[in-house]
Amino acid sequence: MRRLDCYHCGARAAERLSWLDAGERITHRLRAWVEALVKILPIAHVAQLTGLHWHTIERIDQRRLQAQHGAFEAQGVRRLVMDEFALHKGHRYATVIMDAERMRVLWVGEGNSRAAVRPFFQLLGKQGCQRIEAVAMDMNTAFDLEVRAHCPSAEVVYDLFHAVARFGRDVVDRVRVDQANALRSAPAQRKVIKRSRWLLLRNRDNLGSEQAVKLDELLAANAPLATVYLLKTAIKEIWFAPTVREGARRWKDWYRMAIDSGIAPAIAFAKRLRKYLRGILASAIFPLNTSVLEGVNNRIKVIKRMAYGFRDSAYFFLKIKDAFPGKAR
Repeated sequence: MRRLDCYHCGARAAERLSWLDAGERITHRLRAWVEALVKILPIAHVAQLTGLHWHTIERIDQRRLQAQHGAFEAQGVRRLVMDEFALHKGHRYATVIMDAERMRVLWVGEGNSRAAVRPFFQLLGKQGCQRIEAVAMDMNTAFDLEVRAHCPSAEVVYDLFHAVARFGRDVVDRVRVDQANALRSAPAQRKVIKRSRWLLLRNRDNLGSEQAVKLDELLAANAPLATVYLLKTAIKEIWFAPTVREGARRWKDWYRMAIDSGIAPAIAFAKRLRKYLRGILASAIFPLNTSVLEGVNNRIKVIKRMAYGFRDSAYFFLKIKDAFPGKAR
């Protein structure tokens, strides 16, 4: 690059090149190559291939992502899905919010508290908040309260996936452990129950023929486990009710079954779940769920693995938005 000195004013100027931005040391062609590579390869691999430093590649990619996804855009959004995911080890979480209709990630932020998600609603604005009809989420009180504070006309819809997963942890697992502990004098039977965790927690449709036979034998031999397994299966029907009235009827039947079971963890869970009944029955009107975001969470894990972890949360969040640009209107 040639540099020129002006003999009249003493100023020094550099030659302007069409293939190199001012103040940059990376050419347009090299930058385009790096941008194409980081879409399919980990940054560490791109660094080895190009000879550029990790931070140089990150800066190139982050500039591209900022230009494409840096601006907040939520025009016409009516239904939302909110969920949290592990950001780092040690119970550090981030929240992702998605347009339920276009399957597009709108916003990602650190934390899972009310204060953490408040910036999203501030960006959405008063008119945007008034336009929201429904928000799907797990039974997170912080999300619930913040949605009701900013979107008073929105219906909160509690997610089936998290309810069933919670029932599995709090009830099925607890009963399984209690039944195993009660069989200390029968080591062979106790061993079978102790090793049955995944048989009890997985959907029957996902079991092989041999596993299904083992499950049937286990449930036939242990009444408490059979009862909680039946409750786990029946609870899903509440969310699949075609109308609110039918959902309420299914809820009453399920609640009565849980109370009459006499199993303490099931009774405690049913009483806790009763507080969320409105959001559960709302699924008949707004059939939303966070299973889409569970797919997003799996993709987030892949993005983290490809980068061998991210040193910059802002860059990581842009990568998530880039992975889910949404369907065209």
